[in-house]
Amino acid sequence: MIKLENLTKQFKQKNGKGFNAVDDVSLCVPAGEMCVLLGPSGCGKTTTLKMINRLITPTSGKILINGEDTSGLDTVTLRRKIGYVIQQIGLFPNMTIEENITIVPRMLGWDKKACKERAVELMEMVALDPKRFLKRYPKEISGGQQQRIGVIRALAADPPVLLMDEPFGAVDPINRESIQNEFQEMQRKLNKTVILVSHDIDEALKLGDRIAVFRQGKIVQCATPDELLAKPADEFVGSFVGKDRTLKRLLLVQAGDVTDEQQTLTVRRSTPLSEAFGIMDDNDMKSIIVVNDDDKPLGFVKRREARGADGVCGELTHPITITARAEDNLRVVLSKLYEHNMVWMPIVDEDGRYSGEISQDYIASYLSSGRTRRKLAI
Repeated sequence: MIKLENLTKQFKQKNGKGFNAVDDVSLCVPAGEMCVLLGPSGCGKTTTLKMINRLITPTSGKILINGEDTSGLDTVTLRRKIGYVIQQIGLFPNMTIEENITIVPRMLGWDKKACKERAVELMEMVALDPKRFLKRYPKEISGGQQQRIGVIRALAADPPVLLMDEPFGAVDPINRESIQNEFQEMQRKLNKTVILVSHDIDEALKLGDRIAVFRQGKIVQCATPDELLAKPADEFVGSFVGKDRTLKRLLLVQAGDVTDEQQTLTVRRSTPLSEAFGIMDDNDMKSIIVVNDDDKPLGFVKRREARGADGVCGELTHPITITARAEDNLRVVLSKLYEHNMVWMPIVDEDGRYSGEISQDYIASYLSSGRTRRKLAI
């Protein structure tokens, strides 16, 4: 949806020499993905964003939206394709909230009824009561509420592309997390193509499908959040994402990612204990999960108890006290393990079927292996 080809912006310095604020940047963002431009102040990320929106004219290179070179588009046509959110919000103080939200649709000729319906729909998306807020003025609502309005105003004309320049940076931490969560939920429903500028690694990891790390006008690494943490391209990226990057991965890796790396072995209640012991002995397992005909876990049998025992597994099955879901992140799983003083637990899929087990050792092994959930399709 968004493609940058060898994009460069040169500014003149006081001594007359040229300075490349953005230096030969190429980037591809597929439709429906959110790409975060991450880096310290002055690294070129905001200049890149403003060139996409044509607030700044590139010195050289191309910007394509859905395959179309934007240099050939007039400003009105380009603005229909792009929503823009900035940190300063920029609500018009003399307009009501409804008028602020619908300013672009009204400029595009939408009728009054359609504008009203769109404003109501967007207000509900960010959990603001339209009846209470639409007729108010910006000064009559809080900063966090104004920030929400700034975001949905950019979405009012339903543009396929959304550009966001540190949109949550001016909001207090509690409001920031709330707005980020609301925006994530909106993005799941709307599936926009988003480029978001940030200097906050935690925000980038939370929101981005891909992260482009800038340094001195260049992209030094573009990767998924998990790959960025697992395999930083160089010392600069490693220091920027933080020394605790392995712990940060706990929020990004799902339990299913770990169990997918393992062989899944189970028995039934009717399985002879001698057979169960053989499986555990051959695979150096301390226990084995007992499942029913629907592959849902019923309990587990211990190897030491099955050794030399007669009968079937159903006679020595211990109940399972806690499970985690395959889509749970590793932070949730570890929390459950510590809370219940356990070293392992079964993992189940969305239908409750057994999909493997997870342990503290498995988690440590996965995180230290350098494996990642997926790589970018570039």
